[in-house]
Amino acid sequence: MSMLSDPALITMLLLAIVLMPLLAAVLLVFFGRRMARPDWLATASIGLGAVIALTLFWQVIVRQGDPEWRWASVEHGLSAAWLAIPLMPLHVGLYLDNLSVIMLTMVTVVATCIFAFSQGYMHGDKNYSRFFAYLSYFCFAMLGLVVVDNLLVLFMFWELVGVGSYLLIGFFHDQPEPPRASLKAFMVNRVGDVLFLLGIIAAWQLFGTLNYHELFERLAAGQFAPQAGRAFPWMSDHGLLTLSGVLIFCGAVSKSAQFPLHTWLPDAMAGPTPVSALIHAATMVAAGVFMVGRMYPYFTPEALAVIAAVGALTALLGATMGLVMWDIKKVLAYSTMSQLGFMMLALGVGGWVAGLFHLITHAFFKACLFLGSGSVIHAVHSQDIREMGGLRRKLPVTYTTFVIATLALAGVPCFAGYYSKDQIVANALAWGLTRGAAHWIPFVFAATGAFMTTFYMLRLVFLTFHGEPRDHHRYEHAHESPPVMTVPLMILATVALLGGGTLNPLPHTEDLWFNRLVPTPESAAAVGLRLEGHSEEMEHFEHVLHTQAHYPAVAVSVVAILLGWVLARAMYLRRTLDPAAVSARFGPLHGLIANRYFLDEIQSCYVVGGVMKLNRALAAFDKGVIDGLVNLTALVARALVVVSRLFDSFVIDGLVNFWRGFVRGLSGVLRLLQTGNARDYLTWTLLCVLILAFYLARGLT
Repeated sequence: MSMLSDPALITMLLLAIVLMPLLAAVLLVFFGRRMARPDWLATASIGLGAVIALTLFWQVIVRQGDPEWRWASVEHGLSAAWLAIPLMPLHVGLYLDNLSVIMLTMVTVVATCIFAFSQGYMHGDKNYSRFFAYLSYFCFAMLGLVVVDNLLVLFMFWELVGVGSYLLIGFFHDQPEPPRASLKAFMVNRVGDVLFLLGIIAAWQLFGTLNYHELFERLAAGQFAPQAGRAFPWMSDHGLLTLSGVLIFCGAVSKSAQFPLHTWLPDAMAGPTPVSALIHAATMVAAGVFMVGRMYPYFTPEALAVIAAVGALTALLGATMGLVMWDIKKVLAYSTMSQLGFMMLALGVGGWVAGLFHLITHAFFKACLFLGSGSVIHAVHSQDIREMGGLRRKLPVTYTTFVIATLALAGVPCFAGYYSKDQIVANALAWGLTRGAAHWIPFVFAATGAFMTTFYMLRLVFLTFHGEPRDHHRYEHAHESPPVMTVPLMILATVALLGGGTLNPLPHTEDLWFNRLVPTPESAAAVGLRLEGHSEEMEHFEHVLHTQAHYPAVAVSVVAILLGWVLARAMYLRRTLDPAAVSARFGPLHGLIANRYFLDEIQSCYVVGGVMKLNRALAAFDKGVIDGLVNLTALVARALVVVSRLFDSFVIDGLVNFWRGFVRGLSGVLRLLQTGNARDYLTWTLLCVLILAFYLARGLT
């Protein structure tokens, strides 16, 4: 009997994948310093998760191969009731489909390689066990994000991923830069996360559920929640759906370093290099793209246009900034930003397969590049590529794997990155062909970004590994990394070489293994066209993609690669072009790019500065108006108390005291009459009788 027919077994395996890193993190926090090899516990926990994920991959992807297969714990009575809210009872469950299986496999395999590499890279660090505890916790948060079945729980793991990045980027807390970088990453991500949460709230207002399957079913059927339950009754269903989709995408803008919330990403290089590899390849930045892919059916045409525009701009900006960086890790950081822009661009123009396929292939070759840079840094104790050169003779394994990953990133035919990036360019071209005018911009940006990617990556390779050493002291002391660091590089480079799944240099989309196993979901755009009777527009896009866009896109990609190779070779290998002269010719533009378009300064001045000014204005308003009203109220209250006290003292107490004195005086007089002597009483009685007789006599006369 297949393991896929046993819901309890699937649940147990998924929980094991997610919870084993958490258990390792807890044990390392409390007992790590007492362990002889804390790294073994962390690596074993994620490694065992990789074995389970590969088993699921074999069963679901290889043996079964059903593109429509999915499994949800709620359908088998295995979910847990969490919040019994009358309007929205929330169950915490697990959700598994082909995309989840592929993501689980990618995250665990890449993370296992990074954990193993870290054993050599971080050896001797005083906080060695704490480092692996943080890594394990980070992986737990990412894996939980992949397998949950609703948006609210996804948001919780989303925030846990942010906490993990904060801990790891600021791991070297005794240095000045890492704490600042970790705080910046944390705060910038909070901006997108607040908008993400608002988008989730709007989704609940629209459909009354946050469960993926229920949400997509109600969307496809047009089953919106009653108007009376809306927080935005003045908006149409379509308008609120678009707004919600854009707000949800804003979460990915910050998490996946899209313009303009990308500024945290290069600063995150202050963390240890294995952390950079994990963030840039398999966890944090991958979470945003995965979330957009998971929620793809939710996005309207307008929301997809926003995603395409942001992705295209990010792809180009990231590539331009990678051209001028001298820090080996920052070159790769801006490369990641650019590639994430490519993925978002693909998702925005309808290339669901291309965008997510590039997410998977990119994870392996980018992890290889970051770990390769870590091997170089480990050898020369510098991150400045101007202090390197000629290292291919000293680091042959690192050099070979780095070149393979570079060719995959550049999109050279028959390497893994070629198949995914080619499909992105093809989808962008088809989008322009079917819509025209401004819709050509994503294709132009993608083609330009492909050229720049080849150039800056070959620049990095030539300056680091080729030519003569520019710092002989560092060169003489350089040596190849130990096997615990080079074996993960070889594994990742192998996947970067063969991960496309085919050696056909001209494959159509349907020939890619990823597309055969993970069908494109019907997006909200397609749903809207179908419901309006215009589904032929989507069919026309697919026709153009396969018949008109594919081969021109391949040609454009190859030409971009060749131009990038020729220019990089002329400037940094053959030296027929002087890089300094070229930089001088483009002086103002070069300075603008080298200063990262002053986006940090703009954000600091106008965004952060604006927020601080607003904060000061609100503080002044609070002190002058709010506190003034409070103080005035207090003053009036105190005056009323004084008046009340005076009134009480002179009026209330005065009347009481007057009557008390009057009664006391009267009682004193009356007391004189009460002598107790009978003779006195007879005398007073006789006197009263005489007075009465006197008045009576006067009355008679």
